Amino acid sequence: MILVLSPDTRPESSEYKQLLTHLANLPGISTRVHTEVGSEQTLTEVYLIGNTKPLPIEDMQSLPCVERVVRISEEYRVLGRHKNDNRATYFDYNGVRFGQDTLNIFAGLCAVDTLEHVELMMQALRDNGQICTRMGAYKPRTSPYSFQGHGKVCLPYVFELAGKYGIKVIAMEITHESHLEEICEALYVTGNPTGIMLQIGTRNTQNFELLKIVGRQQEFPVLIKRGFGITLDESLNAAEYLASEGNRKVVFGLRGMKTNMGDPHRNFVDFAHVPVVKRLTRMPVCIDPSHSVGLRATSPDGILDIMHATAQGIIAGANMVLVDFHPVPGKALVDGPQALLIKELPLFLEDVRIARQAYEQRAALAEHYRDA
Repeated sequence: MILVLSPDTRPESSEYKQLLTHLANLPGISTRVHTEVGSEQTLTEVYLIGNTKPLPIEDMQSLPCVERVVRISEEYRVLGRHKNDNRATYFDYNGVRFGQDTLNIFAGLCAVDTLEHVELMMQALRDNGQICTRMGAYKPRTSPYSFQGHGKVCLPYVFELAGKYGIKVIAMEITHESHLEEICEALYVTGNPTGIMLQIGTRNTQNFELLKIVGRQQEFPVLIKRGFGITLDESLNAAEYLASEGNRKVVFGLRGMKTNMGDPHRNFVDFAHVPVVKRLTRMPVCIDPSHSVGLRATSPDGILDIMHATAQGIIAGANMVLVDFHPVPGKALVDGPQALLIKELPLFLEDVRIARQAYEQRAALAEHYRDA
């Protein structure tokens, strides 16, 4: 059960203390308080953990400070959608809104290689009106002999260039808690010129200790990718690990399923699960067409497979796109064969706009017939 408190409830108020005292006396029930500090108001939710079935909603609704009560199911307790649950399906970070009705494009380098390439990418994004990007500093690789990323060495110039070109959020994968510390230090040293969305890659979707550590910090939002060898339910529960530790600013990423049934694509594209994730949870949904398709193949209609896959996800309602670009794909140290060219960025963005418009028209059509 979740008690949603009245906006701007103050922890020092007598009503709040009275509420917590009452809850502490409920047999077999423990509490966890979660607070979201927004630009305009502070929202507080109290999670009641234990057998809450005997607790009447009407009685809980009448407690001091309580605005409404949500009785939750067992599945995805924090991030899930529950009956009569009208909690927000979005969050704001560094001036950017991420929600189930928004769309943000994170085009950039799968792996940072040179300062020159980073600056060319950032400049192209600014020139095309973009404020988000992806920049990989830490790269888990299948082979121990492959390039593993520049790590903390590249962070200062990546962050400084982001500030120079007006990039507000960078999606950056981490694989160890030390990477979180290095990112925080580099942001501090450079004067916090940008924001970071931590990324949990498919290999670490079930690294539960890493999920707990990332979940305990609430400074950065998190993009967690679906595990390539596990079910959707197992991946959604991995996202729940983050939220259960306190961080509910979570985006769920679909990046294709690991199976040769998708050949010749790198993975089997799973973007039909975009509406499924939005129906089961309150998380925005990201698609990663680059790692799903994995190659620069063009269909007879002249459209790249990666762009076809992107359109499929957006028409299904995706809220974020993570896509690889590179100034010189042939010189990329990671995943060059799947990277789009910088000169293709305007084409890609216009194609995304068309697909998004189609989704909005479909949604409006469904609403029209629902209300008819």
